[in-house]
Amino acid sequence: VQLVESGGGLVQAGGSLNVSCVASGIAFSGYAMAWYRQAPGTQREFVAYITSGGNPNYADSVKGRLTISRDITKNTVHLQMNSLKPEDTAAYYCNLPTIGRSYWGQGIQVTVSS
Repeated sequence: VQLVESGGGLVQAGGSLNVSCVASGIAFSGYAMAWYRQAPGTQREFVAYITSGGNPNYADSVKGRLTISRDITKNTVHLQMNSLKPEDTAAYYCNLPTIGRSYWGQGIQVTVSS
């Protein structure tokens, strides 16, 4: 299983970014997917989750600003980030949880300037 993130970058506060994660080596449609983030000196924290059926769940800190979605035809999960704040600055990680283990992408940096 391989998870590869793309997108991210630098944006001013109030701006928008989209990060994507392509999964390979697994039957993507049968699994939930999630996004986590980790800022320097902090623990990795949950951001958003989408079930195999497409139902989303969000951390309170991002509700109303971030949207998770998935494209089964492309084995891809997206995280659309709007109204970004400096405190959203972090490395964002794609996650695919299974019964046996949890898979992670390499992470992609999102930096929000004030």
